[in-house]
Amino acid sequence: MSFFISDALAEGTQAAAAQPGGEQFILLIGMVVLFYFILIRPQQKRAKEHKKMVSEIGKGDEVVTNGGILGKVTQVGEQYLSLEIADNVEIKLQIQSVGTVLPKGSIKAAKKD
Repeated sequence: MSFFISDALAEGTQAAAAQPGGEQFILLIGMVVLFYFILIRPQQKRAKEHKKMVSEIGKGDEVVTNGGILGKVTQVGEQYLSLEIADNVEIKLQIQSVGTVLPKGSIKAAKKD
């Protein structure tokens, strides 16, 4: 291997190779902090907001499910709710599948379109 690297250069790099370990550790810590603020923290915030929204759903609220179904809540249980999607047509679904709570009158506005 002395053909590619001179012996004097190799001796100098061995002494310097012991010190960069601290720099690599700081870089690793920096990347973990960056991932926390870019990925983990926003996801936790969205989950907290969704949990609050779901806990406030009540009878008569107009909602859109994650599947895009628009309807009016007729019954609310601990894990399930009944959603009226048309006249005399109700479906039962998990509360967690509610994507958005709409303002009152949104269904009437959607029927006009």
